[in-house]
Amino acid sequence: MHHKIEIIGLGAGDLDQLTLGIYKKLTNRDTPLYLRTVDHPAVRQLKKEDITFTAFDHIYEATDQFGDVYEQIAGILLGKAQNSSVVYAVPGHPMLAEKTVQLLLEQDDVPVEITGGHSYLDALFTSLKIDPIDGFQFVDGTAFDRSQLNYYQHIVFSQVYDQFIASNVKLELLEDLPPNYLVKIVRAAGTTQEKITALELEELDHAFSEVDNLISVYVPPVPEEMLRHTFTRLREVIAALRAPDGCPWDRAQTHETLREYAIEEVYELIEAIDEQDDDGIVEELGDMLLQVMLHSQIGKDDGYFTIDDVIRSITDKMIYRHPHVFKDQSADTVDAVDKTWDALKQEEKGDQRKSVLDGIPAGVPGLTKAFKLQKKAAKVGFRWDDIQDLWKKLQEELDETQEAIDRQDQTELESELGDVLFVLANISRYYKINPEIALNQTNRKFISRFSHIERQLEIQGKDIKGTPLEEMDHYWNQAKRKE
Repeated sequence: MHHKIEIIGLGAGDLDQLTLGIYKKLTNRDTPLYLRTVDHPAVRQLKKEDITFTAFDHIYEATDQFGDVYEQIAGILLGKAQNSSVVYAVPGHPMLAEKTVQLLLEQDDVPVEITGGHSYLDALFTSLKIDPIDGFQFVDGTAFDRSQLNYYQHIVFSQVYDQFIASNVKLELLEDLPPNYLVKIVRAAGTTQEKITALELEELDHAFSEVDNLISVYVPPVPEEMLRHTFTRLREVIAALRAPDGCPWDRAQTHETLREYAIEEVYELIEAIDEQDDDGIVEELGDMLLQVMLHSQIGKDDGYFTIDDVIRSITDKMIYRHPHVFKDQSADTVDAVDKTWDALKQEEKGDQRKSVLDGIPAGVPGLTKAFKLQKKAAKVGFRWDDIQDLWKKLQEELDETQEAIDRQDQTELESELGDVLFVLANISRYYKINPEIALNQTNRKFISRFSHIERQLEIQGKDIKGTPLEEMDHYWNQAKRKE
């Protein structure tokens, strides 16, 4: 028959903070007493009263990973409970940042009874003079995700007991906050040893000279002007622009009026990428994100959808179409990923697409559409596997184009030139080159070289309209050499 484990909270300070009932349980010599750590003001007083106990500090010293420490402590307690009931005392309140308590509660073999203790959060709120009703986050400094932090609220990091953890907290916070942002280190809140130190964020880890389990780090709510890089602030700005007292232009926009800007922003992003302009890429990605946010805010204003629906849609799609990442399937090559993607995409669309060629937007440029059509057809085997066959097909189309020129048949010539472009798009597909991007690069190259011709002729005071081709070709080759 199993006995029980009774868990007691030692509170935030000395024995004077404890209730008489908890004090009696701690001093009851008939039940074995175990302590997670002796590093606590109340424990020092228990020693003076000659109370016998067993502490687990030696496990911390012998184990590298804290997860293993907590597992070992829980295992020992469960083993001891096989023979008799035990009392397990932890700092603060048992239900506040106590992993060993959570592990004990997760098992069903041994009954666990929680006896409350004074939470150090009570003392912390009093010492810092903050009201948690304004919004409060209590964060484990040893295991947290920066994306979960809400800087509009009071934030308290617990478990910041050494320089290494303090350094990690600092580095994460510096991703969002300036180095001189004031934070506070709170030690032994609510006790006679309480000490609160205000310092700049960049100095946080320098304040730790030794291990101290009684330390917390407080980050005050951050002014919104420091949070302009956050998604929450962007959403607030867009909502303000579309509000009744917002910007007349933004309020007048609809999904239809914004179409032209979406196209422009994509091409401007491609241009920045081709120019390897990192600052330009940042700016153009921002402009594209603006389009997403405006469309989402319009959807919210009209009552149809919000940005949350947009994010949920793409998140669900990415998880579903990547079972090799989020499930137990495997895909070791890009081709394997493509096959999985196409299969799952077809499964998603179901009967919506009757033809293999369905799913290409009607408004894409002709060269891009030719590329996508042949890419889709190639996936089901409608392709030449030998590139030489494609080059022969190109020569065939060029010969037919020449015949149309010889016959002076304008309609036929237009058709044959279209066939030439279509084959070139197919050749691009074979070499995995997007023909639209390739042509845009050539367009920019032409503009650069031709502009050089214009500048050189302008320097010499010549009119380009009367300049011989040979001279223009000279400057063209000059520009080409400079490239």
